[in-house]
Amino acid sequence: MTETTTLQDSSPPLHHLYVYLSEGCNLACRHCWLSPPMEGREPRGAFLSPDFLETAVREARPLGLTSVKLTGGEPLLHPEFGQILAILKKAGVRLTVETNGVLMTHALATAISDFPDRMVSVSLDGADSATHDAVRGVRGAFEGACRAVRLLSEAGTPPQIIFSVMRANAGQAEEVVRLAERLGASSVKFNIVQPTARGKQLREADGTLTIGELIALGRFVDGDLARSTKLKLYFDYPWAFRPLSRIGKSEGCGQCGILGVLGLLASGDYALCGIGEHVPELVFGKAGSDHLAELWEDHPMLRVLREGLPTRLEGVCNRCLMKHMCLGSCVAQNYYRSRNLFGAYWFCEAADAQGLFPESRRASG
Repeated sequence: MTETTTLQDSSPPLHHLYVYLSEGCNLACRHCWLSPPMEGREPRGAFLSPDFLETAVREARPLGLTSVKLTGGEPLLHPEFGQILAILKKAGVRLTVETNGVLMTHALATAISDFPDRMVSVSLDGADSATHDAVRGVRGAFEGACRAVRLLSEAGTPPQIIFSVMRANAGQAEEVVRLAERLGASSVKFNIVQPTARGKQLREADGTLTIGELIALGRFVDGDLARSTKLKLYFDYPWAFRPLSRIGKSEGCGQCGILGVLGLLASGDYALCGIGEHVPELVFGKAGSDHLAELWEDHPMLRVLREGLPTRLEGVCNRCLMKHMCLGSCVAQNYYRSRNLFGAYWFCEAADAQGLFPESRRASG
């Protein structure tokens, strides 16, 4: 492949690589949708080879690559994280890092801030150490996350705080926003726990909010809480539940972007996203062994997605007026749950069954 490689007419640009640098993690979060093994002094999980990353980025650039997200497991566990950054900086792509923050240092914060176009998110699941550390499964995680936010802010990259909403911490939503203000964060994103891996176990143990409680909290965040702060607040429920003010401004997460995204697992395998670690049929090939342009343009599952979204979405998602923006919210989650690429999103399906789906967002007839 050369820099003049062109896509087939039926293939959208490959804008984003989601790179899962480590199979392991230094925390044991109660809600994790991937459930990576917890690493000790002797790491057990695999780390992505920098060679695989370099190959993937090189082959993805002519396909339209503009950004790379580093996630995990915990990406800062990677023993060659500096080399990873050097590869991406040379490629000239936008950098996104998702981290629990515990391993952040001044040097790392500075290196990340050297990217002209970058974003970092730090997970913070409570306004105090007792709450956050209980969610994250390790004492001292709260102090580490707070330190990371400060270091990044001081280095010139005020991060986004990601707050995963569950029964144990939902009452601290406003306190977390105030903490984010004091630490120098740029925004707070409220994530809904996905019923996958540990998240599924948490839901079955009544550790997550009900659909009605989530909708009510989302309205509070989008309304009263957003008006009380200069920080940008994003509540990540599906498009059908978002206020028109957010939809009009395209604020918060937009489309899943699934038609322009590919995952790169720590093993070097290409996958729909990190869910490929749990669902083998969503793994599409391997960096360095399979030509990325051929996979991106010709893999049967990717072709089915392109041809079917959003018209083949089923259930309440098929009848939703927002389906062209939402694209089923999370295809990977839908497939994990139903083994159907076009299955309805669990949140919307549950809301519909409980009479909580907004009628104004439902197609007539």
